[in-house]
Amino acid sequence: MVRENRGVSETAAPDPAPHTPGEPVETVVAHETLTVRRSPRYMRFLALGAGVGIVAALILTLIFPENEDYDRGQVFGFLLLFLGAIGLGLGALVALIIDRRAARRAVTVVADRIDAHSSDNSQ
Repeated sequence: MVRENRGVSETAAPDPAPHTPGEPVETVVAHETLTVRRSPRYMRFLALGAGVGIVAALILTLIFPENEDYDRGQVFGFLLLFLGAIGLGLGALVALIIDRRAARRAVTVVADRIDAHSSDNSQ
C-alpha cells in the first residue's frame, strides 16, 4: 500500500489575502518572553482564615462556662482579637505555600506585541 502526500507537501504556502485600503494593518512590534503561572487570590485566603478564627472564637466562647470576672461579650472580644489574627496569618501562610507550589509549574512562552494601524493616507 502506497500513501501519497502530494496535496500537502508539494504545494506552496498560500498568498496572504490582498489588503484593501482603510483596513487596519497588523505588524509585530516586539517579541517578549513571559512566564505564565497560576496564582492564588490572597484576599480570599485571608478572609477565609479570618472567618475560621471568628467561628473558633464563637465556639470557644459558648463551650466554656461563664466567668465571674468577665461576661461572654468580653471573652468573645478577647478570643476574636487573638484567634482572628491567628486565622488571618494561617490563611496568608496557606496562600504563600500554594503560590510557591504553583511557581514550580510555571510555563515560559514567547509573546508577540502587535501594532494595528490604518494604512489609509487620507486621514
